[in-house]
Amino acid sequence: MMTGFRLNLSPLKEPLGFVKLVEWLTAIFAFGSCGGYSGKNIVSLFCGDGRNETLDANFHYPFRLSQVPLVEGNTTLCNHSVTTTHLMGDSASSAEFFVGIAIVCFLYCMVALLVYLGYMHVYKDSDFGPIFDFVVTAILVFLWLVCSSAWAKGLQNVKDATDTDGIGNTLALCKGSNITCEVTEFANMRTLNISVVFGYLNMFVWAGNAWFVYKETRWHSQKFSSQTGPGRQQVPAPI
Repeated sequence: MMTGFRLNLSPLKEPLGFVKLVEWLTAIFAFGSCGGYSGKNIVSLFCGDGRNETLDANFHYPFRLSQVPLVEGNTTLCNHSVTTTHLMGDSASSAEFFVGIAIVCFLYCMVALLVYLGYMHVYKDSDFGPIFDFVVTAILVFLWLVCSSAWAKGLQNVKDATDTDGIGNTLALCKGSNITCEVTEFANMRTLNISVVFGYLNMFVWAGNAWFVYKETRWHSQKFSSQTGPGRQQVPAPI
């Protein structure tokens, strides 16, 4: 069996290679729209004496909000002394899990495309290649479902912690006084919403690709042979 590299772009014209290329692109969009995010909400404090003060709630990937200071040091706000206060919540685990799966898929797609375009003759002549490809694809479908769902919940937690109610629960100054705390300018979280969409899109793309990879395995060929074999009718030999 020849195992040398043979460049052949024809697999990109077939579902097996074309969908893998789509998976590579969607993985880039998934981790790119989440991993580099940073945003800022502006919190306005309306003091009882008519004065207004503002705070900046800066947050970024991986969204360890409990380490993000809302008020640094001992500060006087609306004639009240306020100690160091951090935002509430921590969505780092779900965000890092999501980005990690996207990067793994990005790297796996690169390796798979290298095999498809240069070693397809080895891939199709062995049982290990297609079966390994199918098992990994099936596992990644499940992981995309899990990490996308976890990140969707984590993103909602970030939104809740940085909105008016979340800031009001964080700042003791806003509770039981004549001071009103309100988020008057929200960070644009469109890219984070897009990352969740790409997460579920990846799940569906990888699930569809699992069928095309399965067709390359001997499991599919054996099933196809067992279904067509009994249906064949033996032609009687001429007398």
